[in-house]
Amino acid sequence: METRTDVFLQEVRENLTSNILPYWLKLKDPRGGFYGEVLSDGKVLYDAPRGVILNARLIWAFSAAYGALKDTQYLVAAVHARDWFLEHFCDHKYGGVYWSVSAEGERLDAKKQLYAQGFAIYGLSELYKVTRDDEALKNAVNLYRVVETYFADKEHGGYIEALSRDFSPLEDMSLSAHDINADKTMNSHLHLLEAYANLYQVWPDEGLRDAVDRLLELVGTRIMGPDGHLQLYFRRDWSVLPGAVSYGHDIETSWLALECAFALKDLDIVNRVRPWALQMGLAGNEGLMPDGSLRYEKFPDGLYDDSRQWWVQAETVVGNLWLWKYHGVASGADKALACWHYIREQLVDSADGEWWWAVLPDGSLDRSQPKAGFWKCPYHNTRMCLQILCIFA
Repeated sequence: METRTDVFLQEVRENLTSNILPYWLKLKDPRGGFYGEVLSDGKVLYDAPRGVILNARLIWAFSAAYGALKDTQYLVAAVHARDWFLEHFCDHKYGGVYWSVSAEGERLDAKKQLYAQGFAIYGLSELYKVTRDDEALKNAVNLYRVVETYFADKEHGGYIEALSRDFSPLEDMSLSAHDINADKTMNSHLHLLEAYANLYQVWPDEGLRDAVDRLLELVGTRIMGPDGHLQLYFRRDWSVLPGAVSYGHDIETSWLALECAFALKDLDIVNRVRPWALQMGLAGNEGLMPDGSLRYEKFPDGLYDDSRQWWVQAETVVGNLWLWKYHGVASGADKALACWHYIREQLVDSADGEWWWAVLPDGSLDRSQPKAGFWKCPYHNTRMCLQILCIFA
């Protein structure tokens, strides 16, 4: 007789191999790289600009999928993404990676966002794990050195949010239109942390190890507030700027921080991070809704954004499984399964593939957002599936 776990694993594996990854395989551009945008109605914008985040995450997703599933079509796709990425997103004059380029690979937005450098390191180091591709590792290490040389704040700790192409200061450092123009952000530090920890697994440099440890310390002592929720925006001296409660980032950071601590293989660091991770995970779950999903944000005025963003739901599943497995929170498994049921019924597009961007507060699908684009990538949901398969392996 099949158990709930067997059904869960079967559904998740099928979603990954029959829905998510095939959707992205169809978006390979025979000229190189991947198409930059697909509208919610399925229309591919062949000449759309290409963002660095999508393309770095494609390298990561197909590399990680190949590492777990050993299907060579994923490796071919990862290498296809790498070739175009290294040629067109890497700044061969100043170093670092651009924010966006045209479909032909011409430079569009040349600013150097910390967030982008992190994801480039993350994707290239994951590719090295499964290929031992020296070019991928060399570029990942070079990007780490760029970040430490130009972005690291030697006076106050942490890293500056963004710089111009030649690494001179920028007046507007915001990551996207809805972000505050802040000197430092939670989001960029979180994803630099996961990138550094991933690189450390294949390049165990002592300076890199110390940087991972320092980032973990910042998460627990500067970025996490006393209530367990993450503070999102900061001045250079780490004074806090007003921001929302981001339930998805709380639950995502709760498991990612602990995973990064595990990567250092130091019991003292793990024991230091574990209580922070538990506090963040429980704080994130304050946004859970009766249907098993997680609401998006709570604004400073106390009002809520009750949309169910696709990435938030993916992180809710993983975060709760980590609460169950590594913190002994017995209800975590049931919460993860309930959120998966919500994803399966509400967000998975079984007809066309991939997941919808979000379910709006009124219960309708958000069709104003693309199915693929600068921010809609096979990262959160691919990683969710792989995490589930790993946890129950």
